[in-house]
Amino acid sequence: MSGFAIKGGVAALGLGLALAVAPAAAADLSCDGKRFVFFPGGPEGGAFASIVYNGAVLAAEHTGCQVDYVWSDWNPAKMVQQFKEAIARRPDGIALMGHPGEAALGNLVDEARSKGIIVTTQNVDLPTSEGKYKADGMGYVGATLYEAGSFLGQGTVRNCGLQDGDQALVWGLLGQEARGQRTKGVIDALEAAGVTVEYLEISDSTNKDAATGTPVFASFAASHPNLKAVVTDHGALTATLGTYLRAAGKQPDQVCGAGFDLSAATAQGIEEGYIDVVLDQQPFLQGYLPIVQLYLTSKFGFAGMNIDTGAALITSDNIALVAPLAAEAIR
Repeated sequence: MSGFAIKGGVAALGLGLALAVAPAAAADLSCDGKRFVFFPGGPEGGAFASIVYNGAVLAAEHTGCQVDYVWSDWNPAKMVQQFKEAIARRPDGIALMGHPGEAALGNLVDEARSKGIIVTTQNVDLPTSEGKYKADGMGYVGATLYEAGSFLGQGTVRNCGLQDGDQALVWGLLGQEARGQRTKGVIDALEAAGVTVEYLEISDSTNKDAATGTPVFASFAASHPNLKAVVTDHGALTATLGTYLRAAGKQPDQVCGAGFDLSAATAQGIEEGYIDVVLDQQPFLQGYLPIVQLYLTSKFGFAGMNIDTGAALITSDNIALVAPLAAEAIR
């Protein structure tokens, strides 16, 4: 056999194999006909909720899925009622924040699944429900709450130079079953370092509008002249730390400020010296990835993903790297 014939036979064999393994038709990757409901958590226009929303909007654009957005003012009771209403609308999937906790939401997750609605969570998890429905697409995107609180508490001790007997205020949400685990983590870490912790519960009004907490903090600071640090367990309150401290007559670095979640206002507070350390739980991902989860599960049957987004501490040493993105409501 000639060289030409051998080469021709090999070429023909290769072409035949290629045809044999080629798909008969390209897979349908579209999200046409899929409809999801997404909870950004806070008020429309709020610092943290807006970043979550921006992530979800980009994911909707990338996947082509139709998404309706529900704003909850960080109110757990409102979230429960809105979840009931979302189930009644019979979407293909719901991305929910778990602030009300398993006791309030577990039966509703069961109801949604009984109607074929995919449920996944962001920002605050529902571990019992996730364990039941992980194979059906129930995942979680957000910080591991207690560990995130402990991590920030340790970072506050370190970055604020706190010592045994120093006094710190933790302004948090212990009253919320699930969400309060992060506040507890902060308190436990501070107390383990010997810090004396004073505690304030964030009121419903301040939860919705951080500015209403200004006189509350000013009054507390006036009655606690030895205050060394304040930790705010709420992104909007963290963004308002500069306002709180100025209203209390404090100069930059006079009281060490710490909290959660990056925003343009928080970045400015770090640059001005009113905020010393922030745990960035990357809320943009808490918007983007749950939409991707709902798309992947509704389209291809993928199981739930559990993704920890809260691993970075932002200080004056690294704020310049992320401040431009914070200004664009991405970080």
